[in-house]
Amino acid sequence: MRKLGVSIYPEKTTMEKDKQYIDLAIKYGFQRVFTCLLSAEGDIEKIKKMYKEIIKYCTDRGMEVVLDVAPNIFQKLNISYDDLTFFKELGATGIRLDIGFDGLKEANMSFNNLDLDIELNMSNDTYYLENILSHTARKDKIIGCHNFYPQVFTGLSYDYFIKCSKRFKENNIRTAAFVSTSCGEIGPWSINDGLCTLEEHRNLNITTAAKHLWATGLIDDVIIGNAYASEDELKRLGELNRYLVELDIYLEENTSDVEKSIINELHVRRGDINDYMIRSTEIRKKHINSEIPILGEKEQKIGDVMIGNNSFGKYKGELQVILKDIPKDKRKNKVAVVAEEELFLLNYVGAWSKFKLKVRD
Repeated sequence: MRKLGVSIYPEKTTMEKDKQYIDLAIKYGFQRVFTCLLSAEGDIEKIKKMYKEIIKYCTDRGMEVVLDVAPNIFQKLNISYDDLTFFKELGATGIRLDIGFDGLKEANMSFNNLDLDIELNMSNDTYYLENILSHTARKDKIIGCHNFYPQVFTGLSYDYFIKCSKRFKENNIRTAAFVSTSCGEIGPWSINDGLCTLEEHRNLNITTAAKHLWATGLIDDVIIGNAYASEDELKRLGELNRYLVELDIYLEENTSDVEKSIINELHVRRGDINDYMIRSTEIRKKHINSEIPILGEKEQKIGDVMIGNNSFGKYKGELQVILKDIPKDKRKNKVAVVAEEELFLLNYVGAWSKFKLKVRD
Protein backbone atom coordinates (compact mmCIF):
# COMPACT_ATOMS: atom_id res chain seq x y z
CA MET A 1 0.00 0.00 0.00
CA ARG A 2 1.39 3.39 -1.01
CA LYS A 3 1.51 5.94 1.79
CA LEU A 4 1.86 9.66 2.38
CA GLY A 5 4.07 11.11 5.09
CA VAL A 6 5.00 14.36 6.79
CA SER A 7 8.15 15.47 8.58
CA ILE A 8 8.46 17.11 11.99
CA TYR A 9 11.45 18.66 13.72
CA PRO A 10 10.56 18.86 17.44
CA GLU A 11 13.69 20.76 18.49
CA LYS A 12 12.83 23.55 15.99
CA THR A 13 9.13 23.95 16.80
CA THR A 14 6.64 23.55 19.64
CA MET A 15 4.87 20.42 20.79
CA GLU A 16 1.49 22.06 20.27
CA LYS A 17 2.20 23.00 16.65
CA ASP A 18 3.57 19.55 15.84
CA LYS A 19 0.50 17.87 17.31
CA GLN A 20 -1.83 20.16 15.36
CA TYR A 21 0.09 19.33 12.18
CA ILE A 22 -0.09 15.60 12.84
CA ASP A 23 -3.85 15.82 13.40
CA LEU A 24 -4.26 17.70 10.13
CA ALA A 25 -2.14 15.17 8.24
CA ILE A 26 -4.18 12.27 9.64
CA LYS A 27 -7.37 14.05 8.57
CA TYR A 28 -6.21 13.85 4.96
CA GLY A 29 -5.01 10.26 4.99
CA PHE A 30 -1.31 10.55 5.88
CA GLN A 31 0.12 7.48 7.58
CA ARG A 32 3.78 8.01 8.32
CA VAL A 33 6.11 10.52 9.95
CA PHE A 34 9.77 11.27 9.34
CA THR A 35 11.78 12.95 12.08
CA CYS A 36 15.46 13.55 12.59
CA LEU A 37 17.84 12.99 15.47
CA LEU A 38 20.82 14.18 13.40
CA SER A 39 20.27 17.82 14.27
CA ALA A 40 19.07 17.33 17.87
CA GLU A 41 21.29 19.21 20.32
CA GLY A 42 21.30 19.64 24.08
CA ASP A 43 20.57 17.51 27.11
CA ILE A 44 20.01 13.87 26.18
CA GLU A 45 17.24 13.30 28.72
CA LYS A 46 15.44 16.41 27.55
CA ILE A 47 15.70 15.30 23.92
CA LYS A 48 14.48 11.83 24.83
CA LYS A 49 11.46 13.19 26.70
CA MET A 50 10.51 15.55 23.88
CA TYR A 51 10.75 12.94 21.14
CA LYS A 52 9.01 10.32 23.24
CA GLU A 53 5.97 12.56 23.73
CA ILE A 54 5.50 13.51 20.08
CA ILE A 55 6.24 10.01 18.77
CA LYS A 56 3.69 8.51 21.17
CA TYR A 57 1.17 11.09 19.96
CA CYS A 58 1.77 9.88 16.38
CA THR A 59 1.77 6.14 17.02
CA ASP A 60 -1.29 6.32 19.27
CA ARG A 61 -3.08 7.66 16.19
CA GLY A 62 -1.85 4.85 13.95
CA MET A 63 1.08 6.58 12.26
CA GLU A 64 4.47 5.02 11.59
CA VAL A 65 7.44 7.07 12.83
CA VAL A 66 10.95 6.65 11.44
CA LEU A 67 13.89 8.37 13.14
CA ASP A 68 16.85 9.51 11.03
CA VAL A 69 20.16 8.55 12.66
CA ALA A 70 23.84 8.09 11.78
CA PRO A 71 26.93 6.47 13.37
CA ASN A 72 27.77 9.64 15.34
CA ILE A 73 24.30 9.48 16.97
CA PHE A 74 25.03 5.94 18.18
CA GLN A 75 28.29 7.23 19.68
CA LYS A 76 26.75 10.40 21.11
CA LEU A 77 23.94 8.49 22.82
CA ASN A 78 26.15 5.52 23.72
CA ILE A 79 23.93 3.11 21.81
CA SER A 80 25.10 -0.32 20.69
CA TYR A 81 24.22 -1.68 17.27
CA ASP A 82 23.22 -4.87 19.06
CA ASP A 83 20.76 -3.12 21.37
CA LEU A 84 18.29 -0.65 19.83
CA THR A 85 16.23 -0.32 23.01
CA PHE A 86 16.77 3.45 23.09
CA PHE A 87 14.78 3.90 19.87
CA LYS A 88 12.06 1.51 20.98
CA GLU A 89 11.72 3.43 24.25
CA LEU A 90 11.16 6.57 22.20
CA GLY A 91 8.30 4.71 20.50
CA ALA A 92 9.72 4.71 16.97
CA THR A 93 8.55 2.10 14.47
CA GLY A 94 11.85 2.31 12.60
CA ILE A 95 15.23 4.00 12.30
CA ARG A 96 16.72 5.42 9.10
CA LEU A 97 20.45 5.00 8.66
CA ASP A 98 21.50 8.21 6.95
CA ILE A 99 25.05 6.92 6.67
CA GLY A 100 25.68 3.22 6.23
CA PHE A 101 27.85 0.87 8.24
CA ASP A 102 29.55 -2.25 6.90
CA GLY A 103 26.64 -4.39 5.70
CA LEU A 104 26.95 -6.94 8.47
CA LYS A 105 25.82 -4.45 11.14
CA GLU A 106 22.73 -3.51 9.13
CA ALA A 107 21.91 -7.18 8.54
CA ASN A 108 22.26 -7.93 12.23
CA MET A 109 20.15 -4.91 13.15
CA SER A 110 17.32 -6.22 10.95
CA PHE A 111 17.03 -9.14 13.40
CA ASN A 112 16.38 -6.86 16.36
CA ASN A 113 13.79 -8.28 18.75
CA LEU A 114 12.02 -4.93 19.10
CA ASP A 115 10.18 -5.11 15.78
CA LEU A 116 11.95 -1.97 14.49
CA ASP A 117 12.22 -1.42 10.74
CA ILE A 118 15.70 -0.62 9.45
CA GLU A 119 15.43 2.03 6.74
CA LEU A 120 18.36 2.39 4.35
CA ASN A 121 19.51 5.48 2.48
CA MET A 122 18.53 4.87 -1.16
CA SER A 123 20.47 7.78 -2.70
CA ASN A 124 23.60 5.77 -3.53
CA ASP A 125 24.17 3.83 -6.73
CA THR A 126 26.41 1.24 -5.07
CA TYR A 127 26.06 -2.37 -3.98
CA TYR A 128 25.21 -1.23 -0.45
CA LEU A 129 21.81 -2.95 -0.41
CA GLU A 130 23.15 -6.11 -2.04
CA ASN A 131 25.95 -6.23 0.53
CA ILE A 132 23.44 -6.09 3.38
CA LEU A 133 21.21 -8.74 1.83
CA SER A 134 24.25 -10.95 1.20
CA HIS A 135 24.71 -11.04 4.97
CA THR A 136 21.30 -12.75 5.18
CA ALA A 137 19.41 -9.73 6.45
CA ARG A 138 15.79 -10.11 7.49
CA LYS A 139 14.33 -8.67 4.31
CA ASP A 140 10.85 -7.96 5.65
CA LYS A 141 12.36 -5.50 8.17
CA ILE A 142 14.44 -3.63 5.57
CA ILE A 143 12.90 -0.56 3.93
CA GLY A 144 14.42 2.27 1.89
CA CYS A 145 14.16 6.05 1.70
CA HIS A 146 15.99 8.59 -0.46
CA ASN A 147 17.70 11.68 0.93
CA PHE A 148 16.33 15.18 0.70
CA TYR A 149 18.57 18.08 -0.35
CA PRO A 150 18.18 21.43 1.47
CA GLN A 151 20.56 23.33 -0.85
CA VAL A 152 19.27 24.42 -4.26
CA PHE A 153 20.86 22.63 -7.28
CA THR A 154 22.06 19.69 -5.14
CA GLY A 155 19.07 17.34 -5.53
CA LEU A 156 19.34 14.10 -7.44
CA SER A 157 19.25 14.04 -11.23
CA TYR A 158 16.37 12.01 -12.64
CA ASP A 159 18.47 9.29 -14.30
CA TYR A 160 20.54 8.76 -11.16
CA PHE A 161 17.38 8.65 -9.04
CA ILE A 162 15.96 5.93 -11.30
CA LYS A 163 19.13 3.82 -11.10
CA CYS A 164 19.22 4.03 -7.30
CA SER A 165 15.52 3.31 -6.93
CA LYS A 166 15.59 0.29 -9.22
CA ARG A 167 18.09 -1.43 -6.95
CA PHE A 168 15.52 -1.43 -4.16
CA LYS A 169 12.40 -2.24 -6.19
CA GLU A 170 14.13 -5.12 -7.95
CA ASN A 171 14.74 -6.58 -4.49
CA ASN A 172 11.12 -5.97 -3.45
CA ILE A 173 12.09 -3.42 -0.80
CA ARG A 174 9.54 -0.76 0.18
CA THR A 175 10.72 2.66 -1.00
CA ALA A 176 10.17 6.34 -0.18
CA ALA A 177 11.23 9.77 -1.43
CA PHE A 178 10.66 13.39 -0.48
CA VAL A 179 8.73 16.28 -1.98
CA SER A 180 8.77 19.87 -0.78
CA THR A 181 6.04 22.21 0.35
CA SER A 182 6.24 25.76 -0.98
CA CYS A 183 5.38 27.26 2.42
CA GLY A 184 7.47 25.18 4.82
CA GLU A 185 10.49 26.90 6.36
CA ILE A 186 11.41 24.24 8.92
CA GLY A 187 13.95 21.49 8.37
CA PRO A 188 16.89 19.93 10.21
CA TRP A 189 19.43 22.52 9.13
CA SER A 190 19.63 26.32 8.84
CA ILE A 191 19.71 26.07 5.03
CA ASN A 192 16.29 25.24 3.62
CA ASP A 193 15.79 25.89 -0.08
CA GLY A 194 13.10 23.22 0.00
CA LEU A 195 13.55 19.59 1.05
CA CYS A 196 13.01 17.41 -2.01
CA THR A 197 14.79 14.37 -3.40
CA LEU A 198 14.75 15.28 -7.11
CA GLU A 199 16.19 18.65 -8.07
CA GLU A 200 13.59 19.06 -10.83
CA HIS A 201 10.90 19.00 -8.13
CA ARG A 202 12.30 21.92 -6.12
CA ASN A 203 9.98 24.56 -7.58
CA LEU A 204 7.28 22.19 -8.80
CA ASN A 205 3.73 22.06 -7.49
CA ILE A 206 3.80 19.56 -4.60
CA THR A 207 0.99 17.40 -6.00
CA THR A 208 2.63 17.21 -9.44
CA ALA A 209 5.89 16.15 -7.79
CA ALA A 210 4.09 13.41 -5.85
CA LYS A 211 2.33 12.22 -9.01
CA HIS A 212 5.70 12.02 -10.72
CA LEU A 213 7.26 9.88 -7.98
CA TRP A 214 4.35 7.45 -8.09
CA ALA A 215 4.27 7.46 -11.90
CA THR A 216 7.83 6.09 -12.02
CA GLY A 217 6.51 2.91 -10.41
CA LEU A 218 9.59 2.87 -8.18
CA ILE A 219 8.41 4.81 -5.12
CA ASP A 220 5.87 3.53 -2.61
CA ASP A 221 5.73 6.33 -0.05
CA VAL A 222 5.87 10.09 -0.65
CA ILE A 223 6.97 12.24 2.30
CA ILE A 224 6.85 16.02 2.62
CA GLY A 225 10.39 16.93 3.69
CA ASN A 226 9.91 20.38 5.17
CA ALA A 227 7.34 21.66 7.66
CA TYR A 228 4.71 22.81 7.75
CA ALA A 229 2.70 22.10 4.59
CA SER A 230 -0.52 24.07 4.21
CA GLU A 231 -3.87 22.43 4.80
CA ASP A 232 -4.67 22.90 1.11
CA GLU A 233 -1.50 21.01 0.13
CA LEU A 234 -2.28 18.18 2.56
CA LYS A 235 -5.82 17.98 1.25
CA ARG A 236 -4.77 17.89 -2.41
CA LEU A 237 -2.15 15.25 -1.74
CA GLY A 238 -4.64 13.18 0.23
CA GLU A 239 -7.07 13.26 -2.69
CA LEU A 240 -4.53 11.96 -5.22
CA ASN A 241 -4.90 8.54 -6.75
CA ARG A 242 -1.70 6.78 -5.69
CA TYR A 243 -1.78 4.04 -8.32
CA LEU A 244 -2.41 5.71 -11.67
CA VAL A 245 -1.52 8.91 -13.49
CA GLU A 246 -4.07 11.62 -12.77
CA LEU A 247 -3.63 14.65 -15.02
CA ASP A 248 -4.87 18.09 -14.02
CA ILE A 249 -6.81 19.75 -16.83
CA TYR A 250 -8.57 23.02 -17.59
CA LEU A 251 -11.97 22.69 -19.26
CA GLU A 252 -12.84 24.56 -22.43
CA GLU A 253 -15.69 26.99 -21.99
CA ASN A 254 -18.22 25.21 -24.23
CA THR A 255 -17.61 21.63 -23.08
CA SER A 256 -20.96 19.83 -22.88
CA ASP A 257 -22.29 17.70 -20.02
CA VAL A 258 -21.86 14.56 -22.15
CA GLU A 259 -18.25 15.46 -22.80
CA LYS A 260 -17.69 16.19 -19.11
CA SER A 261 -19.03 12.76 -18.23
CA ILE A 262 -16.59 11.21 -20.73
CA ILE A 263 -13.73 13.19 -19.21
CA ASN A 264 -14.61 11.94 -15.71
CA GLU A 265 -14.34 8.26 -16.67
CA LEU A 266 -11.44 5.97 -15.81
CA HIS A 267 -9.48 5.85 -19.07
CA VAL A 268 -7.30 3.11 -20.52
CA ARG A 269 -4.74 3.84 -23.24
CA ARG A 270 -4.96 1.45 -26.15
CA GLY A 271 -2.22 -1.14 -26.24
CA ASP A 272 -1.29 -0.46 -29.87
CA ILE A 273 0.15 2.96 -29.09
CA ASN A 274 1.32 5.69 -31.47
CA ASP A 275 3.44 8.84 -31.19
CA TYR A 276 0.68 11.36 -31.81
CA MET A 277 -2.00 10.77 -29.22
CA ILE A 278 -3.16 8.78 -26.23
CA ARG A 279 -6.39 7.05 -27.26
CA SER A 280 -9.09 6.02 -24.77
CA THR A 281 -11.36 3.98 -27.02
CA GLU A 282 -13.48 1.77 -24.76
CA ILE A 283 -15.50 4.79 -23.71
CA ARG A 284 -17.00 4.98 -27.23
CA LYS A 285 -19.23 2.01 -26.48
CA LYS A 286 -21.10 3.98 -23.83
CA HIS A 287 -21.85 6.83 -26.18
CA ILE A 288 -23.12 5.24 -29.37
CA ASN A 289 -26.41 7.09 -28.95
CA SER A 290 -25.09 10.23 -27.25
CA GLU A 291 -25.31 13.63 -28.89
CA ILE A 292 -21.92 15.30 -29.27
CA PRO A 293 -22.49 18.30 -31.57
CA ILE A 294 -19.74 19.62 -33.84
CA LEU A 295 -18.14 22.66 -32.21
CA GLY A 296 -15.81 23.70 -35.03
CA GLU A 297 -12.26 22.62 -35.76
CA LYS A 298 -9.40 23.80 -33.59
CA GLU A 299 -5.64 23.34 -33.55
CA GLN A 300 -4.53 20.12 -31.89
CA LYS A 301 -1.58 20.99 -29.68
CA ILE A 302 0.37 18.94 -27.15
CA GLY A 303 -1.80 18.39 -24.09
CA ASP A 304 -5.11 19.15 -25.80
CA VAL A 305 -7.94 16.80 -24.84
CA MET A 306 -10.18 15.93 -27.78
CA ILE A 307 -13.45 13.97 -28.04
CA GLY A 308 -14.92 12.59 -31.25
CA ASN A 309 -18.17 14.36 -32.18
CA ASN A 310 -21.29 13.33 -34.17
CA SER A 311 -19.39 13.48 -37.48
CA PHE A 312 -16.76 10.95 -36.46
CA GLY A 313 -18.73 7.76 -37.14
CA LYS A 314 -17.69 4.83 -34.96
CA TYR A 315 -15.06 7.03 -33.27
CA LYS A 316 -17.69 9.29 -31.72
CA GLY A 317 -17.07 9.55 -27.97
CA GLU A 318 -13.40 8.51 -28.20
CA LEU A 319 -11.19 10.59 -25.94
CA GLN A 320 -7.72 11.55 -27.11
CA VAL A 321 -4.86 13.42 -25.43
CA ILE A 322 -2.56 14.94 -28.04
CA LEU A 323 1.16 14.17 -27.78
CA LYS A 324 2.44 16.02 -30.85
CA ASP A 325 1.03 19.01 -32.69
CA ILE A 326 -1.17 17.76 -35.54
CA PRO A 327 -3.54 19.45 -38.04
CA LYS A 328 -7.08 20.56 -37.24
CA ASP A 329 -9.85 17.96 -37.46
CA LYS A 330 -13.49 19.10 -37.40
CA ARG A 331 -14.57 15.57 -36.40
CA LYS A 332 -13.15 16.18 -32.92
CA ASN A 333 -14.04 18.75 -30.26
CA LYS A 334 -11.41 20.31 -28.06
CA VAL A 335 -12.81 19.90 -24.55
CA ALA A 336 -9.87 20.55 -22.23
CA VAL A 337 -6.12 21.10 -21.97
CA VAL A 338 -3.61 19.45 -19.63
CA ALA A 339 -1.98 21.86 -17.16
CA GLU A 340 1.34 22.95 -18.63
CA GLU A 341 3.49 21.80 -15.68
CA GLU A 342 1.99 18.31 -15.97
CA LEU A 343 2.63 17.77 -19.68
CA PHE A 344 5.73 15.70 -18.85
CA LEU A 345 3.49 13.20 -17.03
CA LEU A 346 2.07 12.19 -20.42
CA ASN A 347 5.30 10.22 -20.86
CA TYR A 348 4.14 7.88 -18.09
CA VAL A 349 0.87 6.88 -19.76
CA GLY A 350 2.03 3.76 -21.60
CA ALA A 351 0.29 0.90 -23.37
CA TRP A 352 -2.77 -0.25 -21.39
CA SER A 353 -2.08 2.38 -18.70
CA LYS A 354 -5.05 3.52 -16.68
CA PHE A 355 -5.31 7.27 -16.22
CA LYS A 356 -7.70 9.93 -14.96
CA LEU A 357 -8.34 13.54 -15.87
CA LYS A 358 -9.12 15.92 -13.03
CA VAL A 359 -10.51 19.40 -13.58
CA ARG A 360 -8.36 21.93 -11.76
CA ASP A 361 -10.21 24.63 -9.82
